[in-house]
Amino acid sequence: MSIVDPALWNSLPVPALLLADDDTIADSNPAAESFLNLSERALKGAPVWDKVMIDAAIEDPFTRARHNRTSLFVNDVDVGSGERPPVQCNIQFAPLEGAAGYTLMMISPRELASRVTLNAASGKAARSAIGMAEMLAHEIKNPLAGITGAAQLLSMNLESGDLELTDLIVEESRRIVQLLEQVEQFGNLRPPETRAVNIHDLLDRARQSASVGFGAHMTFVDDYDPSLPQTWADADQLLQVFLNLLKNASEAGQEGGTIKLRTFYEPSLRVKSKDGFPVRLPLQVEIIDDGPGLPPEIAGEIFEPFVSGRENGTGLGLALVSKIIADNGGWISVDSVPGRTVFRLSLPRVPKDAPVTEED
Repeated sequence: MSIVDPALWNSLPVPALLLADDDTIADSNPAAESFLNLSERALKGAPVWDKVMIDAAIEDPFTRARHNRTSLFVNDVDVGSGERPPVQCNIQFAPLEGAAGYTLMMISPRELASRVTLNAASGKAARSAIGMAEMLAHEIKNPLAGITGAAQLLSMNLESGDLELTDLIVEESRRIVQLLEQVEQFGNLRPPETRAVNIHDLLDRARQSASVGFGAHMTFVDDYDPSLPQTWADADQLLQVFLNLLKNASEAGQEGGTIKLRTFYEPSLRVKSKDGFPVRLPLQVEIIDDGPGLPPEIAGEIFEPFVSGRENGTGLGLALVSKIIADNGGWISVDSVPGRTVFRLSLPRVPKDAPVTEED
């Protein structure tokens, strides 16, 4: 009897393996067999690390995640088998609900030709769109100021019924100006001024600000690793990231919803830098909400400019977050299902040769 529903298992579009508690492969879906170029017979019962070659030291983190019944995400690692050359992938491990001892391993190749072409095209298009938007923002703000001023002058000699129309003109003009300022902010982000930063201090500041403002309707819970080392980042930019993510989580949540702030240390997590060399990002920050989750049709592009899951959303908030984290040498990912969305930030430790500075 199959542990996983056969129809669902065979329909998964990404390679997936079901792992037993002794690290052997209990089952594989057709996508995994095709990706690894190995048959179900060759995979079933075999030690997973003998069949799946991963260019990262993930065995120990995987063992801890399985023991604690938690998920593990590994991004931008080379994955292959003895039957095919490695390709760059993201990997997710998750405990299988209702089947104690079993873990689901999903492999998401990032070098499929169609996806690479699409990503490259969308990246160039996004940069072009941002450049055009910056130029338009600068040109449009001045006429809007004139429209706002004219509407305010007209309102001085109008009856109360007509005042609603001029008030609408002023209100909508100011809303457009705010949007244009966000576009300009995205394009004019200064380079990070990195130093040793206490992540928990910034999280607490962001949480306090959120709890008395946009997140007053939410319940905040923290689960900090008290031994977490400092990160090497721009404190102001990192605080902005935390505030943006908390604001998104608050807007997605219902009255009385919960936002959890979690930190932990993952010593073996590595990702590839822009120059192709692996870098360690052991400091993990997760912001978890119990809202409805991201719309599936945009989940894979949520960090692209002008992609938003909210009505009237600008689609710049998460794009700005992604840019800041990348500029600070980190990585951001998201895992979202209805009732649970997790934004995970992976950040570097303070370099051993970093100059000693005092925090503000």
